[in-house]
Amino acid sequence: MEGSAMSEDTPTGFSRRNFIKGVVAAGAVASSSAYLFRSTLLHGQPVAGGVERLITLNVNGQDRRVDVMPQETLAMVLRYKLGLTGTKIGCDRAECGACTVLVDDVPHYSCSYLAHRARGKKIVTIEGLADPATGKLSAVQQGVVEEQGFQCAFCMPGFVMAATGYLKTNPNPTRQELAHGVSGNLCRCQDYDKILTALMRGAELMRG
Repeated sequence: MEGSAMSEDTPTGFSRRNFIKGVVAAGAVASSSAYLFRSTLLHGQPVAGGVERLITLNVNGQDRRVDVMPQETLAMVLRYKLGLTGTKIGCDRAECGACTVLVDDVPHYSCSYLAHRARGKKIVTIEGLADPATGKLSAVQQGVVEEQGFQCAFCMPGFVMAATGYLKTNPNPTRQELAHGVSGNLCRCQDYDKILTALMRGAELMRG
């Protein structure tokens, strides 16, 4: 009714004041719990059912100790914690293939591969393809250089890694077979013909 004040108490005895008090109290408890959880993880002691953060990853033939949160992807760890920026993050949702790396010789989108899953596996990035002693490029890398198979080159590390993985299973592919082998990788410059020519040259060099 006009001019009358609305009562804070409902017919059931529940009031807005009590509701607000309850929300504030619940928030304080949640914040306290979150702080304790974070504090426990920062000291390297996982909570019950939690995940150990300090792990060892074998990357390009070397064991690397790294602090990894449970939700961090392999792409994030490689780029931002190990400094291996050859692994690109494009779409960040497992569609473009720019982040492709080899895990036990199999190409994977590292943007959707949790880093903790890679424990005990052998990870190879674009930086790990060249000969560590001489710096000589891998056959696929050399093919890309010889044929200049790129424009902006942002996508090329992913293509090279995908092709390297595919050629391990089929070292003498037809052009169509190799195209299918790297079909999970996208080039925003739409330079697919040059890329495929470069990768075919890499396959040729790999066979010697």
